[in-house]
Amino acid sequence: MIEMSDIWPSELRVSKDRQRLVVTFNDGQSFDLSAELLRVLSPSAEVQGHGPGQKVTVPGKRNVAIISMTPTGNYAVRIGFDDLHDTGIYTWTYLRELGERGAELFSAYEDELREKGMNRDTAERPR
Repeated sequence: MIEMSDIWPSELRVSKDRQRLVVTFNDGQSFDLSAELLRVLSPSAEVQGHGPGQKVTVPGKRNVAIISMTPTGNYAVRIGFDDLHDTGIYTWTYLRELGERGAELFSAYEDELREKGMNRDTAERPR
């Protein structure tokens, strides 16, 4: 059995338009993640909250772009976005989860937007 600690990215590549991040893992799996997905599902306290039930829905990020990536130890990367959000530390495990479950997680995000009367194009205060 493979432990997640045995899996790490062999390459992190941001697209020329800064809208996508391709993550290739050392086991050969590769995932193409949108900047929007990474931003709205940021592992930061700003998005996830500081405890159960505090997660917020962040609207209006359809065209967000990645402007920086900073290694954090040997286990994660901090991703900065052009809306100045840069507090999310994306562990290798979390990037893998976003790769494997991204479509499902993004669909749930779109459902949250609809339920709250928000959308992917209009920026407003997260709630």
